[in-house]
Amino acid sequence: MKYTSFSVFETMDQVTVSESISISRLASYQLIPQLLCESIVDRAIASISCTAEETAIACQQLYQRWQLDSPEQQQAWRSHYGLTQEQLELIATREQRIQTFKQLTWGHKLKSYFLQRKHDLDQVIYSLLRTRQHDLAQELYFRIQEGEQSFADLVYQYSEGEEVKTGGLVGPIELGMLRQELANLFYSSQVGEAHPLKLGEWCLIVRLEKRIPAQLDETMQQRLLQEQFDEWLRSHIQELNEFDQRWFGVHLERSLNSAG
Repeated sequence: MKYTSFSVFETMDQVTVSESISISRLASYQLIPQLLCESIVDRAIASISCTAEETAIACQQLYQRWQLDSPEQQQAWRSHYGLTQEQLELIATREQRIQTFKQLTWGHKLKSYFLQRKHDLDQVIYSLLRTRQHDLAQELYFRIQEGEQSFADLVYQYSEGEEVKTGGLVGPIELGMLRQELANLFYSSQVGEAHPLKLGEWCLIVRLEKRIPAQLDETMQQRLLQEQFDEWLRSHIQELNEFDQRWFGVHLERSLNSAG
């Protein structure tokens, strides 16, 4: 990828922005990954436009955020950074155009993608007791099964983990965030079922308390669109030349967060 050259003039107490900043300066600030990501996104949204009303609202929101209340202040700000009105409008509407790109690209496949991911997106609340003592774990499991003592009481008396602070209750938590063995167990368990489980040095007793199915609401839609956008961006990063890709060994996640 070819870069445009930029320059700055520094004084003792400020940096005065000229037409732009040199690529070497951007490299010294470790901003090359963000520049690359933003350039990939810019190419993708180049053909997407907003209506005149949407553009006006976006510009007004930008001015309000930066406390540019009067037309004179707005003009002075644009002049300081050498921005035309068209460039300002592109800045103001960029996030909206990215959202439109996501919707146009993956919106029609969102339901099927949700169904693919639902196994991991469903949430559970469960009770947990853990100890390093195998014989004790067996005894406590049988006490729970026989109803001799409540799960919470046994946690307070015997559990060796942080769950003792909540009487053993954990969650709500997505199945995809759990160890695979635990997620598989809960996926096939009935509410109220307790199970012994060995994970590494720990002997666990777990009981499924509640299952919360994931819903394809607005929040979930935005999350899934962002997931697919991030994957799309990763795939385009893999197509960059060797020099550019080296930046992403350290900065990939930060750059993705900035570009989305």
